[in-house]
Amino acid sequence: MVKQIVVEHPFFKIGCTLGEGPVYDPDTSILHFVDIDECKILHYNTVSFELQVEQFEEKVGCLALRRDGPGLAGAAAQGFALFEKGNSTMEYLCRPLPEEYQRYTRYNDGACDSKGRFFAGTIYDQQRGVPGQLWKYDPADGSCSLADPGPFTDSNGLGWSPDEKIFYFTDSRANLIYAYDYDDGTLSNRRLFADAKTLGLEENSYFDGLCVDTSGGLWTARWGGSKIIRLSPSGSIDLEVHFPKVLNPTSCAFGGPNNDQLYVTTAHCKASGEPERQVQYPDSGHLFVVDLSGKSGDKQYQGMKRHKFGVLAATMLPATR
Repeated sequence: MVKQIVVEHPFFKIGCTLGEGPVYDPDTSILHFVDIDECKILHYNTVSFELQVEQFEEKVGCLALRRDGPGLAGAAAQGFALFEKGNSTMEYLCRPLPEEYQRYTRYNDGACDSKGRFFAGTIYDQQRGVPGQLWKYDPADGSCSLADPGPFTDSNGLGWSPDEKIFYFTDSRANLIYAYDYDDGTLSNRRLFADAKTLGLEENSYFDGLCVDTSGGLWTARWGGSKIIRLSPSGSIDLEVHFPKVLNPTSCAFGGPNNDQLYVTTAHCKASGEPERQVQYPDSGHLFVVDLSGKSGDKQYQGMKRHKFGVLAATMLPATR
């Protein structure tokens, strides 16, 4: 039987057009996320409830904490970038898109593996035949390469199993989640992990952003479906978190002192071309939190920590004589 959780009220009424890409920093208790359509990065202190907003000239799709410098890393419209100073400044590390694609696609969701490599995917333009593709940036040598050329539709939620042997990647408009074998930055053996149609999920709702818990479960947002679902490691649905006043949940991230709070970003109904539905779903665009600590007698869930971008410090060896 699929367990149901209902979340009635937002944690923070932020009013994003397209809230996305939440990343929690355990050192500061700040939740970093983006409003893609408004070209903003938002920093919300989940303890003091203070908000800082940075405004950019182009869209930012996703973020990652850094291990080798101040600020954040992320994927902006045309490639991988650093956001170092907290004052709306951005520096591209790599802009690898072919010139003929640059006007018609952008980078969307992404995340880092345990060695700080940044994987991020692009969205497709059906009219011009520009595919969604999965890219990898390796800070160890500054290389940027296609991890999987696809073709995909809109590249979206991605993550790793707790042992980092499986990589998950979402093809949103196709309504599929793929699994790959993962070996130190290399993907192989792409296969189907979840198919929305086979799972019996609602029509006109799509897989969006995701995160992974310590048991290997995938928590994936259902754009147009008013919920987050948990997929067990075998791919079956065993829990649903419903947001009755939200049309488009977009992504989720674990956070809090024990990594058992699920932060959920959402989008205004106009982001899906349905502004008239905002009356029915008035909390679309706000930020939510789901307490998964088990305090109410429910099963406790704990998230995998998001890996940071950047090269791991070399192990210091004792001096020889």
